[in-house]
Amino acid sequence: MGTLQTQLSVQELARRIGAELRGGGAGDISGVAPLETAGPSQIAFYANPRYRKELQGTRAGAVIVSDEDAAQVPASAARLVATQPYVAFAKASALFHDGLVIEPGIQAGALIDETAEVHPTAAISPGAYVGPTARIGARTTLHAGARVLDGARIGEDCILWPGAVVREHCIVGNRVVLQPNAVIGSDGFGFAFDLEGDGGGPMHRKVPQAGIVRIEDDVEVGACSCIDRATLGETRVGRGTKIDNLVQIGHNVQVGPLCLIVAQVGISGSTQVGQGVVLAGQVGVVGHLRIGDGARAGAQAGVAHDIGEGETVTGYPAMPHREWLRMSAALPRVPELLKQFRKLQQRVEQLEREKGK
Repeated sequence: MGTLQTQLSVQELARRIGAELRGGGAGDISGVAPLETAGPSQIAFYANPRYRKELQGTRAGAVIVSDEDAAQVPASAARLVATQPYVAFAKASALFHDGLVIEPGIQAGALIDETAEVHPTAAISPGAYVGPTARIGARTTLHAGARVLDGARIGEDCILWPGAVVREHCIVGNRVVLQPNAVIGSDGFGFAFDLEGDGGGPMHRKVPQAGIVRIEDDVEVGACSCIDRATLGETRVGRGTKIDNLVQIGHNVQVGPLCLIVAQVGISGSTQVGQGVVLAGQVGVVGHLRIGDGARAGAQAGVAHDIGEGETVTGYPAMPHREWLRMSAALPRVPELLKQFRKLQQRVEQLEREKGK
């Protein structure tokens, strides 16, 4: 972690976040705040036209904006103009954000197996558990209630929040964040329907989930999300991918780097997700599909077929976005069109009867 700042000049702040300072610049900044509540010693952020009224009335000492929006900022505020305003805001917020920090070392009440390897700079809280032959890397933090089971490997600079679980033999890279109650390596949903059973009639026979999960560097997994271990081999989440809360990723799924997987997405087993894919909230993906690099699926899309590179789909069943928009626009007219169709049908039947006389 970087050093927490309590106060910065606007000039220094602009330098650190890679923004160009225009106007103002005399005061110091001590924190970040929303446009509507920010005071003269705080910096705010603007990118959405919906908040233009709040921008015009802000009392913030400085505002991070794009070049095209800079003229909208009140004269009382300095303008920190950035090519990527949201990225600049993230950098500014990180400078002032006081995250929960635990002192390095194994604290009293932590349960560490004698065969586990814990780096001296790692921080292990009371109530955390590290199992036999597990390895914890440098500067990694396990908060109370985090669990790392037998033979699992956790890299450097990771954070496992309370209740996070990494099951046996799974591998987690560097700078990975597991939010509360995230589960890495839960059993995949594998059952074979056995007509004969063990003498008591048909049964669902569990297929052992003998594989692992591999999480690459710079991944974040949201609260209560579950990534299932492979039946055989690996379930993999690629570098830099960000997974929201309440996401389910099935066994043997391969997620590429830099993907965004939003809340309540479900990806069924053995699907391959390419690089930079965006799956919006509540998207459901059938198993054994291929989703190409840069593809996007809109909220609640039901994906039942492969998606090509760069393609955007929405709706249920998922279809090209423009086609879905046309269907959505036509949908409210369907009842009236049905009425017209019935009238025309009745008229045709009447004409046929008259013609037959």
